[in-house]
Amino acid sequence: MKLNFKDTLLVFNPIGQFIRQRTGGWQALSRPGLVIGAGILLLGPGALIALAQGSAQGPSYNFKDVFFAFVVLSLLILVGRWIRQSVPLFQALFLPSSIVAGTVALLLGPATLGAIASSVVGKDFFLANGLFPQPIRDVWSAVPGVFINIVFATIFLGEFIPSPRDIWRRAAPQVAFGQTLAWGQYVVGLLLALLVLTPLFGLDPIAGALIEIAFEGGHGTAAGMAPVLTGLGFEAGPDLALGLATVGIVTGVIAGVILAGWGRKKGYISVTRDDNLWQEAPGESHNESPEIREKRAKHLRSLLIDPLSLHFGFVGVAIAIGWLILQALTFIESITWNRGGNGLEILSGIPLFPLALVGGIIVQLILERLNRTYLINRQLMNRIGGVALDVTIVAALASISLAVLGSNLGAFLILSLAGIAWNVLVFIYLAPRMIPTYWFERGIGDMGQSMGVTATGLLLMRMVDPDNTSGAFESFAYKQLFFEPIVGGGLFTAAAPPLIRQFGPIPVLLLTSGLLAFWLIFGFWNYRQMSKPMAATRG
Repeated sequence: MKLNFKDTLLVFNPIGQFIRQRTGGWQALSRPGLVIGAGILLLGPGALIALAQGSAQGPSYNFKDVFFAFVVLSLLILVGRWIRQSVPLFQALFLPSSIVAGTVALLLGPATLGAIASSVVGKDFFLANGLFPQPIRDVWSAVPGVFINIVFATIFLGEFIPSPRDIWRRAAPQVAFGQTLAWGQYVVGLLLALLVLTPLFGLDPIAGALIEIAFEGGHGTAAGMAPVLTGLGFEAGPDLALGLATVGIVTGVIAGVILAGWGRKKGYISVTRDDNLWQEAPGESHNESPEIREKRAKHLRSLLIDPLSLHFGFVGVAIAIGWLILQALTFIESITWNRGGNGLEILSGIPLFPLALVGGIIVQLILERLNRTYLINRQLMNRIGGVALDVTIVAALASISLAVLGSNLGAFLILSLAGIAWNVLVFIYLAPRMIPTYWFERGIGDMGQSMGVTATGLLLMRMVDPDNTSGAFESFAYKQLFFEPIVGGGLFTAAAPPLIRQFGPIPVLLLTSGLLAFWLIFGFWNYRQMSKPMAATRG
């Protein structure tokens, strides 16, 4: 589908309105603000036009198929929500409705319902290919790689971004612990690939990166990395990654509940109140000053546009900036170490979504510079990202190939068990030696995030510290600024498979082992430095 200039202006019209209105016109902006605003307005549409035209291929479906694919997907989400509310086990595990819905779609597809119908009735039976026609399944298979960009673009839009010094002072122990978990997942995975998965199961060495992609990145990252893995010739990678992400999120909650009980018995949890664990979704209460709310309300009254449309405009700008950064990096690679296409090719294999996150940070910093942060409502941005993530998860799970999982069951189980063991053992043995205060409350959030999604980490912190007495939520949030752009769906997550393909697993293992050693040494050193004033105060 091509995007013409008129359509692009309609998309970005909200951005133009906010600059003209409530600022007294263009002339009221400072010179840097005018340059920045003009750059966004000119480069953003151009980037989206190029992106749309560059991805224009002959699809196997038309616009009506796309429409009905999303209608069916929305119905599946309702069904998933109803099933989750009706099954106490799913509620106890805090399984998201989107995972239940995606599983239902998978069971009703050709791999399960279709296979049963074909074997029982015959291949000519109308359910032989499952309940959903091929065009709808084709749409779903393409959805995750697109919607994951929206998810990552919204992560920091509307969030207050303190100075790096303030962030580091509060979040350094959790940054070190989280980085240790992430780089260790690469080390464990690559060791398994070298010693077991490749020689015994014939699996591609890129499988060594799957634990981090699936456990640390979650379903969204696993789905977003599917085109990269497939493009590198690792056809089984996307299905294994999505399967591992499902294992990670389920076992993350189960392990967290077990560890919480163990921590209370041992006296490791300082907070003892355990009622009302889930009154409010953690991270949803974004404190804003009355002045910010008043400015936003005054601004929205003068806009002839829905606030949701305005927020989608900011998301579009963030994605466009990310695309421009990706194109710049690819161009630099093409004229330097990959001149003529015969050298080292790494950056061109990076997907868009980690740079969409960087684009969101840039947009937020620009708004702070222009004193226009009131234009973005964090709760509304959370809703946009949440809808995009639900769509990504349902579509990705519905597209899993059970045949691929079945043919790689041994490798799948080994990766699952190794990832679970690493995360749990690191939490038990390293968290109290790297996090000087409230190690259990703070560390369990990082462990939960490293086994599924950020929401899992927040959930586990909520279980052990419902009133945020430890300050774990703030430290956890600040940690993401030093964490998400690199691992857990960041730049290295995206670059790891191309690096393994280009250099082989051993150099990448040495690199990740070095980084793991660095964060371990820094974590122990930082622990001692932070413990000295505390010991002097107690003395």
